[in-house]
Amino acid sequence: MGASSFPVVPILIEIVLFIVLILVATFIVKKIFNSDSKFLNLEEYLPKEEIQTLTQLAYLALMSACFLNVMYTLIYVNFDTVYFALADVTLSLFIAVSIDKSTLSRKLVVLLLVPYGSLYFLLFNATLVGVLDLIHILVFIYFIKYYYDKFHEYTESNGLGIAVILVFIIIFVSFILTAVAENENPLHSILMVTNAFTSNGYAVLGDTDVGKLTSLMLAWSGYILATVGTATLTTALLSRHFRKRFDDYDDKLDALNDKIDNLEDLIKGNSDD
Repeated sequence: MGASSFPVVPILIEIVLFIVLILVATFIVKKIFNSDSKFLNLEEYLPKEEIQTLTQLAYLALMSACFLNVMYTLIYVNFDTVYFALADVTLSLFIAVSIDKSTLSRKLVVLLLVPYGSLYFLLFNATLVGVLDLIHILVFIYFIKYYYDKFHEYTESNGLGIAVILVFIIIFVSFILTAVAENENPLHSILMVTNAFTSNGYAVLGDTDVGKLTSLMLAWSGYILATVGTATLTTALLSRHFRKRFDDYDDKLDALNDKIDNLEDLIKGNSDD
């Protein structure tokens, strides 16, 4: 439903608001990451390998989020408009804050990344469909490839495997199939897939949206911590085993050195005689 004339003033308001949000979010992120607090250091909680796997998953998740944003923008089915607008603004803001903006081309990408339609709906309670929405879709298609390239680059540079892709594909395809087959919105669909993947359930837990998001966070946090616990226990057992073996080898080497010293003394004594 297009407007009779191009809404210049509202568009300028949206651009200014989005830039302000970027500046505020960037300031907060810098404050957090420049902190020396051990609480914010993942290496204090997780082994290096687990952090690398989670980084791989993060790139894949961002790639999928961009794809879902494009898909729901085009088909707009079974998704509350307010929630979709908030999700669109949040994802756009996250990308705008996280990418490098040092070049002119990247600054232009950030300008094109402004969620004009979603902000217009949230601010003025009206729809704005036109060339700006089309540009927004094209920008997210670009970021689908961008995050795949980041995943590939990170995987290659750290010499990691790609088995994580299989796990992610299972979850992502299950999410799409559940949304279509069960006629559920994205939040309910990911909750059902999460519960099926991490337990024996296949249901939406929680009555409110906050409760559902909490359930989602707890389920995946528990899954991650469970894998960390298993990895930590395995590492501890292997370390204990090999430490014992090394101690045995040290004892044998010490005994061998003593015998060599005794042999040298014996040879030296015979030479003196």
